[in-house]
Amino acid sequence: MNTHIEGSPSFAYIQVDLEPGESVIAESNAMASMAGDIDLDTKFNGGFMRGLLRKFLGGESLFVNHFTNNQAEARRITLVQPNPGDIHELELNGDSFCLQPGAYICSSPDVELGLQWAGLRSGISREGFFRLKLSGHGTVWYGAYGGMITRQIDGEYIVDTSHLVGYEPQINLKLQLAGGLFSSFFGGEGLVTRVEGKGKIVIQTRSLSGLRDYMNPRI
Repeated sequence: MNTHIEGSPSFAYIQVDLEPGESVIAESNAMASMAGDIDLDTKFNGGFMRGLLRKFLGGESLFVNHFTNNQAEARRITLVQPNPGDIHELELNGDSFCLQPGAYICSSPDVELGLQWAGLRSGISREGFFRLKLSGHGTVWYGAYGGMITRQIDGEYIVDTSHLVGYEPQINLKLQLAGGLFSSFFGGEGLVTRVEGKGKIVIQTRSLSGLRDYMNPRI
């Protein structure tokens, strides 16, 4: 499978060239275009019950699409995310990575997509009460609104609410005021997420909730 991320960072999309016999699994409505002889098979996202949980608790679609090339030569499919922004590629080699709801776009067939309770702090900080845990061996593509920044942390780091896209499972999340009581509420920052531990985190430079708050008074 040969892949290329193009259009970054504002309007990223994924070009996937499937070799004969290869497949890619994508979120519902992620396909923008594909060769006419690629086979499409729609399935529940991990089974009926797990699919329902991922839809209502994890922000993912109830169904996923399996795209398979059963032809003798390579075929191309173009995959996108629903909002404008960047897309990153992640290689899993028996390890795990956690994503905020809605960030997952597609993956190779050997990647397992699970749902875990993220905690009240994560939900209050608008990162979702549940998190998607990706594990196994394979490639994952995920995206977010705006650009994305990868940080390797060792200790503590502050991220504004709804800006944390993904993190390694050993990272702990805590909710706190941005500063003192007066500064937090009158300085516009309010609550922030304190991430603690050693590992990789991914931050988005924009948030859909911030766009909503900006647009609502003007509509």
